[in-house]
Amino acid sequence: MKRVLITGAAGFLGSHLCDRFIKEGYYVIAMDNLITGDLKNIEHLSTNQNFEFINHDVSEHIEIEGELDYILHFASPASPIDYVKIPIHTLKVSSLGTHNLLGLAKAKEARMLIASTSEVYGDPLVHPQTEEYYGNVNPIGPRGVYDEAKRFQEAITMAYHTYHGVETRIVRIFNTYGPRMRLNDGRVLPAFIGQALRGEDLTVFGEGNQTRSFCYVDDLIEGIYHLLLSDYELPVNIGNPDEITILDFAKEIIKLTGTTQKIIYKDLPVNDPMQRQPNIDKAKELLGWEPKVNRADGLKITYEYFKSLNQEELNKVEHKNFDEYVK
Repeated sequence: MKRVLITGAAGFLGSHLCDRFIKEGYYVIAMDNLITGDLKNIEHLSTNQNFEFINHDVSEHIEIEGELDYILHFASPASPIDYVKIPIHTLKVSSLGTHNLLGLAKAKEARMLIASTSEVYGDPLVHPQTEEYYGNVNPIGPRGVYDEAKRFQEAITMAYHTYHGVETRIVRIFNTYGPRMRLNDGRVLPAFIGQALRGEDLTVFGEGNQTRSFCYVDDLIEGIYHLLLSDYELPVNIGNPDEITILDFAKEIIKLTGTTQKIIYKDLPVNDPMQRQPNIDKAKELLGWEPKVNRADGLKITYEYFKSLNQEELNKVEHKNFDEYVK
């Protein structure tokens, strides 16, 4: 039985990865310090004999007994509100944490995949974004702690690959959604659905002309799995190129939820990317992958998940946005 270590395992993406690797017959070692993760996301696996959980911060020294075949590094705050509230941890988990895990991969002769992000492109001047684009990032802006941490993460991963011969893979993840997202993480999809469920007006920043491309979580996990098992070591975009403006997306959510709230407008947050759309030619060519779930179907599933939350969970959302934290 092959063994895989998944960090950030109690988070949104990490928990879905645990499910996938259990399904594929792996022994899964899940690691999370629960700073943004939630054990509820993986409690259904707690009695599985091929699953174990370790509460640990990857920024500290890591010891794993026995052999390891794969490491997937998904530990990191991933929403603007999180990485403004805990900026030092955000920097450490992608620098010290990645360094520790690469050392572990080297010692165990394991293949390691890191979760990079479309944020390495910053507020892009190239559209759509290809893997060859270097990005337009403000290193000292409020988003810099996340953007630059991920850029460093890619750099040290490639250094271990070229200098030490560690087998590495890099996935650049674009906006993803689905069950187990946190309502209070500050990103647009849970923010809109949460506002609709609480009977609040939907908040659009700027004029709503900025664009995003949303990939359903099952599609993303499929792409990551194929990339891990591929022979390609350079970064690969995984996302859905179906682009939509934030204003049109707000209208979709209102139609989906059947609510009567209006759309209100606030100032655009600092360094908010105006365009976000992946070029996925590499994923199609190298992995034979492209997204299958259309936004309408994915949103219905995600909406039903959020509707299933109890009222206490809906109401405990902090009524702040990224720009207010920055101020």
